[in-house]
Amino acid sequence: MAHLRSRRRLALAVPVVLSLTASLGFLPGAASAAPLSTSASTRADGPNLAYVVNTTTDHRKIASVKKAITAAGGSVVIAYEQIGVIVVHSADPDFGRRIRAVRGVQSAGATRTAPLAAAGTTDEGAAKVLSAAEAAKVSRSAAAGQEPLEADQWDLRAIGADKAAKADPGSRKVTVAVIDVGVDDTHPDIAPNFSPSQSANCVGGKPDTTYGAWRPVDADHYHGTHVAGEIAAARNGVGVAGVAPGVKVSGITVAEPDSTQLFYPESVVCAFVFAADHGVEITNNSYYVDPWLYNCLDDPDQRAIVDAVDRAQRYAQHKGTLNVAAAGNSNDDLDADALSDASSPDDSTPVPRTVDPHKCFDVPTQLPGVVTVSSTGVTGAKSYFSSYGKGVVDVAAPGGDRFQIPDTPSKDGRILSTLPNNQYGWLQGTSMATPHVAGVAALLKSKYPWAGPATLQRLLKAEADNPGCPTAPYDGNGDGVVDATCVGNKHLNGFYGAGIVNALRAVR
Repeated sequence: MAHLRSRRRLALAVPVVLSLTASLGFLPGAASAAPLSTSASTRADGPNLAYVVNTTTDHRKIASVKKAITAAGGSVVIAYEQIGVIVVHSADPDFGRRIRAVRGVQSAGATRTAPLAAAGTTDEGAAKVLSAAEAAKVSRSAAAGQEPLEADQWDLRAIGADKAAKADPGSRKVTVAVIDVGVDDTHPDIAPNFSPSQSANCVGGKPDTTYGAWRPVDADHYHGTHVAGEIAAARNGVGVAGVAPGVKVSGITVAEPDSTQLFYPESVVCAFVFAADHGVEITNNSYYVDPWLYNCLDDPDQRAIVDAVDRAQRYAQHKGTLNVAAAGNSNDDLDADALSDASSPDDSTPVPRTVDPHKCFDVPTQLPGVVTVSSTGVTGAKSYFSSYGKGVVDVAAPGGDRFQIPDTPSKDGRILSTLPNNQYGWLQGTSMATPHVAGVAALLKSKYPWAGPATLQRLLKAEADNPGCPTAPYDGNGDGVVDATCVGNKHLNGFYGAGIVNALRAVR
């Protein structure tokens, strides 16, 4: 599960946003190229790959491009005409080159490097599950008015979410969509606040709204359920509590149902568009889009991925949706001149490379308007794994850190939340920090229902607490080696951005 933010990586400065915006705003089409003849011969002797073909939103132009796709040896899966993105399958190894030569095609490329294949389920390990005996021990420590397992939720207290819930738990008119591996809406802590009408399965790029399609295929696909509980687990006398226990949560599945759990671009495009068209106020994105950790604009396939996903998330923003994403778990300085990427492509054979994060983008985290989140532990220090970078990270939130030990019954520095099959367990990562921010954003949206995405982002930053850069050299894992360098001041710095979000201030 290299794509999940509880497993790994990354984010962006204003110059990068401007650079990306300029690049995407002037993506060269092949306006001078002649359209492919419908009589052109097609070949189907390569692996069957998925593609995104990006064009204008003009209906006639889209119809023309669809005909060209067929002529070039492709089959249309779905066309998102509102953003000009067409999802295509083709076994023609020359499809990408041929379709990029079509008049009206602004960018096009393969979204994976391995063939499409039937999915199967395999064991891949699990989170640390809270046993019945451990749960009973924690429950005995619960104070009056607390949920049974809340004594272990140091993260709620760290951002004042426990006190905020007493003042304003959030509005049921606000929904946070968890774009992830699936959400188990039957969990007793999630069921009271779950919104089926705003949920779907987007795997493959086309939404499936069959009842229950959003659920994880098995208990090993636990990531989305954990995230959903962090955001909106109900205060109902069962288990844990969420940051915003009064808002609704939905699930939009985008991960492949096999053991890889990869998040391919066409699935994420589907998710953003679906969320926007179904009235979702906030999306939680605790992943990066596979197969490339960084998508470099000088590569036509990677450029098309950036273009397609950016169109979708901008469409969501335009419809009033705030998108929140994880900074990543590689302890990388995302404002560095160069970074090493040894994991891409992660769906076939990785080829180590050095990339400039100002020119090669982690998607969706580095896209304009997306809130980028770093992770902290119980002491408020940056988590040892969390990526960082001045002008890149917007805000920070508790994501856990096994080296920062809380004074709780279980003394576990990770984040306790819901798991499939009515269980609970611990995870750590920027994956866990992001839902804390999404939850606080939901509280802000509840208080200020008129606020759009840009205003919500400003409010998140305004109410945050910024501890400033540490005065001593940062040694996250305690091995005596300096692991990261924080640049900035108490107003804005690389470790915390504008600061650690504060739920209590949000409701006040």
